[in-house]
Amino acid sequence: MTATTTDRNRTEPALPVARGPISAALIATLAAPHEPSPDVSQVQEADPYGDDLQVALYTLYEMHYRGFAGVAEDREWDPELMPLRRALEERFLGALRADVPGRDVDTVFGGLLLESDDHRDGVAHYLEHEGEVGQIREYAALRSLYHLKEADPHVWVIPRLRGRAKAGMAAVEYDEFGAGRAENVHARLFAELMADLGLETRYGHYLDAAPAPALAVVNVMTLFGLRRALRGALVGHFACVEVTSSPGSRRLAAAMRRTGAGPAAERFYTEHVEADAVHEQVVRREVIGGLLADEPHLEADVAFGADVTVFLENRLAAHLLKAWRAGKPALLRRPTDDGSPTQAGRPCPSGRPEA
Repeated sequence: MTATTTDRNRTEPALPVARGPISAALIATLAAPHEPSPDVSQVQEADPYGDDLQVALYTLYEMHYRGFAGVAEDREWDPELMPLRRALEERFLGALRADVPGRDVDTVFGGLLLESDDHRDGVAHYLEHEGEVGQIREYAALRSLYHLKEADPHVWVIPRLRGRAKAGMAAVEYDEFGAGRAENVHARLFAELMADLGLETRYGHYLDAAPAPALAVVNVMTLFGLRRALRGALVGHFACVEVTSSPGSRRLAAAMRRTGAGPAAERFYTEHVEADAVHEQVVRREVIGGLLADEPHLEADVAFGADVTVFLENRLAAHLLKAWRAGKPALLRRPTDDGSPTQAGRPCPSGRPEA
């Protein structure tokens, strides 16, 4: 998104550009509190994976992170906005439950763990072997919506766990936040990656460039994080990310070397190759194992969280690869210009996440 250029030290991004009637009404009421609250009746007709709903949900969720310039901090829990948030969440969550079949934990993670590193249909493999610098910059701009707050959504689950699960989750999060060293916080490492690629490192800067499939990937983390009832799904999501991260990060590190992106760009992914190989074991054995030992009834939720991660990542991968293979930008605008919007791709088959 575009922030004002007069204050380079501000930490709050500007409100995003609306992409439909729901997001337009929400942004209007956040910008001018005297505006009426958005009409929730429109939500049931909205595409649950579409731009309007995902921008509106992202905007509401961002109030729990950095907020927005010019929006009062106490609007984070404004009771007049809660009906809209609940309606948006239920529409999104209802679609996910309909589109992602129920499975058991062993089936889900058995497939993920057995997957070969030689995964030739994903974004990481494409960038490693074919990706151009412009496509790598697009990918980094898009991923910045999460990586500049990396691990933050998952912290919400820690107070909801106990014993082995809590200890294991805290250990992994400690590494994500730099193991006590500010210069090693993963969000900071990603900002350095972006600087190597000549991208703007300001938090939230590329929101208006991100297509709906990218917003859905980020939104689902906060959806799971803010609902105690979905703590099992958040653990499943986190575990899926950690289990699948190391092979993809290895390919992305190779892509950075091949294109000469820079040492900080390569370091970010190299760090994840090493760290996530260890995290995979801790999350699988201690976090999931500990949670299900304490609360075995959450097994279906853990599996659901992992399968949702795969489903949404594959929708995003489909969008990116369709655009890149057609020689078109994958973002609504390139990091350096104001190009025309592109169309979202269709979902990939379920399986392992392809990004």
